[in-house]
Amino acid sequence: MSNGITKTLPAERTQAEVDQLYSIVGEYEFHMAGTPTKLDVGDYVYTIYKDQLIGRLRITRIEPGATNPKSGRPRTLIYVNTPGERIPHPIPRQGHQGTRYYDGADWPS
Repeated sequence: MSNGITKTLPAERTQAEVDQLYSIVGEYEFHMAGTPTKLDVGDYVYTIYKDQLIGRLRITRIEPGATNPKSGRPRTLIYVNTPGERIPHPIPRQGHQGTRYYDGADWPS
């Protein structure tokens, strides 16, 4: 199993935008409230889109100390390399707000 977090991609994103996470070489930034206690470089961000677990991206760096521009509360920036690893057959998974820790239990080996 591979530890990490799940993040739900906004439903307003187009399929083409989501596909770029799994097809174009680059870097992408996620964020989470507060400071992660169970997350390390090398773990994964598992992505949920339209209530399906669709893929994962390896975390390359974690930068605490950012501030949410709307609320002023602390948050952490989580950077991943793209392209990520797309799951061959999406797994039904309820989308959610924020960040949840995930142990990768459903990920095929």
